Amino acid sequence: MTLHHEISGPGDAPVLLMGGSLGTTLEMWDGQLPLAESLRLVRFDHRGHGGSPVPPAPYEIADLGRDVLALMDRLGLERASYCGASIGGMVGIWLGANAPGRIETLVLVCTSAHMPPPSFWQHRAEAVLEAGSPEVVADGVVERWLTPAYAGEHPEVRAVLRAGLAATDPAGYAACCGAIERMDLREQLPRVAVPTLVISGSDDQATPPDHQRLIAEAVPGARHEVVGPAAHLAPVEQPEAVNRLILEHVR
Repeated sequence: MTLHHEISGPGDAPVLLMGGSLGTTLEMWDGQLPLAESLRLVRFDHRGHGGSPVPPAPYEIADLGRDVLALMDRLGLERASYCGASIGGMVGIWLGANAPGRIETLVLVCTSAHMPPPSFWQHRAEAVLEAGSPEVVADGVVERWLTPAYAGEHPEVRAVLRAGLAATDPAGYAACCGAIERMDLREQLPRVAVPTLVISGSDDQATPPDHQRLIAEAVPGARHEVVGPAAHLAPVEQPEAVNRLILEHVR
């Protein structure tokens, strides 16, 4: 299985893989495209999302992590840096703990190592499967993605994100909910043997900054930064601040 991906930037530049949030496609990283002036960006869709395949459930975070390693193998990348947001950040934790020899540096954005209660994810997956579309949860999810002020000032951005979420394959979305439902990466954090930057959105209600502080405190030598105002999709709301932090860390 090959993840759908797009590559931008000079062929001889350091490579940065970019995995997005649950219910988004690689387009959530459009605000990071200026980084392609000095980095080679490989933006991809997780399994079950966008243009990537939708293998049968169940999925685990480890499966999504192995998908990234397979993509690296296909592209001939022995090592690369990795940046992930939300579920993409969970994948990053797994990579940093289980494949540190493949990862140069790690950027974890608005993510968590553990997101109970399991019933929350079970109910969301059931609702999406019953409705046959993530449309049924779209308004509530997008409300947590962006601060009210930003959403009000940028209705076109909200509309694009919502449409992308609603178009996500329901089986793939539900299976990724299941991966988060069963995820507990807390014991793996001390094993992350990669230079790690953790970024929080100041107003993130989905994965509040305390979640990222716990990650930064447990990962050896990790650095924690907060950008704001920003909710769960901080790279969308604060692209310049996030890009500056990424560039400082990856270069």
